[in-house]
Amino acid sequence: MAGYKIDRITSDVRIAMADILRDIKDPRVSKMLSIIKVQVTNDLSYATFYVSAIEGKEMTESSVKALKGAAGYIRRELASRVKMRKTPEIRFVADDSIEFSAHISSIIDSFEEGGASTDEQNG
Repeated sequence: MAGYKIDRITSDVRIAMADILRDIKDPRVSKMLSIIKVQVTNDLSYATFYVSAIEGKEMTESSVKALKGAAGYIRRELASRVKMRKTPEIRFVADDSIEFSAHISSIIDSFEEGGASTDEQNG
């Protein structure tokens, strides 16, 4: 039963954080920032957000630095949007999975283009 509760809280926190990130007006925070993963500890002390920007790793790290500076504001906003007895301390971690998946996609596309040209030569 405890696992279900943590999953529900994690989902609520993720949805609220997506809204909060959309409302942040800091120019250092990417407008194309995605929440990749959220981990909330069992005692609700910490919430770790893995975020990634489509613009690349440098923009992701810049956004994380700005978000860490605004952690107090973000935590207050989170407390007002998600009704919990105890609001977790917020941590942000830069994740380059979007950039990595785009790189893998380009590799796959290059193989498909190479395969199409060899098929035309054999045909």
